[in-house]
This record gives sequence, structure tokens and C-alpha cells, in this order.
Amino acid sequence: MNSQSNRTAGRFATTRWSMVTQFAATQSSTASDALGELAQRYRYPIYIYIRRCGHPPAAAEEIARRFLRQLLGEVSQEVPSRHLRSYLLQRLHAFLASGRHENGGDDGVAEHELMPPELEARYQKEHNDALSPDQTYQRGFALQVLRRTLRRLRSEARQTGHLSMYDALEPFLARDPGPGEYEQAASLLRSRPLTLVVALKRLRQRFRELGAEELTDTVTTAEDLASEQEELLRVLGELKT
Repeated sequence: MNSQSNRTAGRFATTRWSMVTQFAATQSSTASDALGELAQRYRYPIYIYIRRCGHPPAAAEEIARRFLRQLLGEVSQEVPSRHLRSYLLQRLHAFLASGRHENGGDDGVAEHELMPPELEARYQKEHNDALSPDQTYQRGFALQVLRRTLRRLRSEARQTGHLSMYDALEPFLARDPGPGEYEQAASLLRSRPLTLVVALKRLRQRFRELGAEELTDTVTTAEDLASEQEELLRVLGELKT
């Protein structure tokens, strides 16, 4: 294996999803801890899938909580599929089909199991009645990756003292500025349009890097990362239609 191959393999050796797949069969807490962190990150697509299946908010919150508890309790019983996105949906299908979400009472809710209250507000703002539950989940997963990426990008801008420039350029991450928009932003920032052209190019590059980092934590190989990036772009592209 050459040095480039070693670097590529090393990049994926310590992702959270690789830790899940490596340690799931050994009943190690490493797998459960890694999956738990990922599941907490991606509660939104889980919750909105359940909502799209017809469950009201309170019931969806309870079902999601039970699902996550079972998910972490049974992580050592099987070798997970290759990406987090497909794994969570497969397990969610099985959980709902089993009817186990209809059984059991509230045996005490740990703080980390609570569904954030903003999930329902996001669902109401972002959901599309024309989409199936599976499509809603895929769209929600992509939106969560995007949300986490933008949050990190904005945090970096704040730390480096460029928050005003970020806020002015963020609308142009997914589209080119129209006539006069560079000039308008430059005027507000007391800068030159050419400065903003260069800044936007760098911002878009960093956006791609951070998005790749988010997805890297959910896969185990470079091939799977490329596949997940393609899927993310496809879903986000559909948001514009």
C-alpha cells in the first residue's frame, strides 16, 4: 500500500461510523458511544420520518426516543451497513414494522434522550406534503448535513473576525450574485467588490471541505464518501425545483 493509500485509509480509520462498524460485534462501549453521538446529531431526519408517517408531535417525540434507546441497546447484535444514513433508515423501518413503538410506558427520560423542541418547528417550516416518508427522511438528512456545515462555517468566521463578511456572502454559497449584488455588499462592508469575489471563492471552498468532513464521519471509505456527496447534492438540487 503506498503512502497516499495509507493516508486515505487513516482518514477513515477513526471516523465515528468506522468505530461503530469495527466494534459493533465485540459488544464494546466504543461502538455504542460513537453511534449515540451520531444518532444525536441526526435526530432531525428520524423525527420527521416518524411525523411524515402520520404521528402527531408528542407521539413522534416518544417514538423517536424509544427508537434511539433500542438502537443503542442493540448495536452489538449486528454488523451495521456501510453508511449511517441508510443504517438509521433500515433500523427505523424495522422498529416501526415490529410494533415495538406502541408498547411500554415512560420509564424515565434521560436528559440526553429528549428531543429538541425546535425539531417540530423545523418540520413545519421545511416539510413537503408531496414527499413520501422515505423521501422526507433523505431530504431531512441532507438538510441536517447542510445545517451543521453552515453552523461550523459561521463559527469559523466569528472566530476569525469575519462574521459580517460571512453574513453578507452566505446567500451566495449556492448561487452566483446577481447584477449589482457584489457592489451592494461591498458598500455595506466598506470593501471592494473584487475583495468579495476572492472571499466568496474561499468561502465556497471551505464550505465544501466542512461538508466533506461532516459526511466523512458517517462512512468508512473514500468511495462511500463520494457516493454520499453525490446523494447530498442530488437531494439539495431537488430543493431548488
